[in-house]
Amino acid sequence: MIFDADIHPAIRPADLLSRLPSPWRRRFELFGTRAVAPPMVYPRVRNGGMRLDSWPAGGLPGSDLDLLREQLLNDYDIGFGVLIPMQGHTFGAEEPEYAAALCRALNDAVAELFLDKEPRLRSCVCVPHESPRHAVAEIERLASDERYVQVLLPTGTSSPPGDSKYLPVYEAAAEAGLPVAFHLGGVEGHRGDGWPSFYLEQHAWYGNSTAMVVTNLICAGLFERIPTLRVVLVEGGISWAAPLMWSLDDAWALLREDVPALRHAPSACFREHFWFTTQPIEEPDDPARLVAALEHTGMTDRIVFSSDYPHWDFDSPSVALRDLPKDLRTAIMSHNGHRLYGGESR
Repeated sequence: MIFDADIHPAIRPADLLSRLPSPWRRRFELFGTRAVAPPMVYPRVRNGGMRLDSWPAGGLPGSDLDLLREQLLNDYDIGFGVLIPMQGHTFGAEEPEYAAALCRALNDAVAELFLDKEPRLRSCVCVPHESPRHAVAEIERLASDERYVQVLLPTGTSSPPGDSKYLPVYEAAAEAGLPVAFHLGGVEGHRGDGWPSFYLEQHAWYGNSTAMVVTNLICAGLFERIPTLRVVLVEGGISWAAPLMWSLDDAWALLREDVPALRHAPSACFREHFWFTTQPIEEPDDPARLVAALEHTGMTDRIVFSSDYPHWDFDSPSVALRDLPKDLRTAIMSHNGHRLYGGESR
């Protein structure tokens, strides 16, 4: 049974509007939501970065459950899929009360339009991440509904993700037994030396933003504070992880007094608390090099297949990772996802 950890639904404005209470319904009608952050205005692939065949009549890709079933769940015999509503990235950064209303409406719409109708699907708790007080309330509201299997955050938060501002969000997720998933996007999608000029630059270096999240969370000592917290890295690649661990351990041996909150080797924190999803995984000409890169992480039991449907670079479950050794591919396509989300710790 295939496990897909990254499926993107889209909620139509009308379906969101009907679930917003006053006065936020009127605000949505008059002003909408914030525009995409500056990094999202790079030259991008056409059609919103979506598969040409994924556009339903009168809607956005990912908004039609029947089409999602036809093109993904049924075609590839997906047994378990996790919805990642990317609208939550921008909704979560709105003015606090409005952001809370938007995220609540989004979560409710996903439940009614997808989860209630399709038992193979699960979803994320979308939270107003820049307003931790409201984010905690939303996590607590949905914590008892086992169809929500993680809390969603963008890699581009307004402050570094290890900032104490976000500590209540991580504490609430851990208390609920939910992993926190960082997905590419948010207010800054390409941390580094300025913004890229081309979409290719951004796409090939998604791992940059993800590595920044990992480094900041570990150095902030977050896992010393919350030893039960699990973090899922979605859509950020994997092959960079082992060299990052080598560098962090080497620097920690020399500079550990600079990070007094971090009492364990960075690589130990990494391997104990983090998980990966596969799309877009690095694909060298020689598949053996990818196998070596994955094995260097020491985390091959923490890698979960993801298709990234309905994006243009969708990975077909029937051909993705087919050059990996059979046992490793089977674990990634199925077993690892069930261990992460399937009740092992809930």
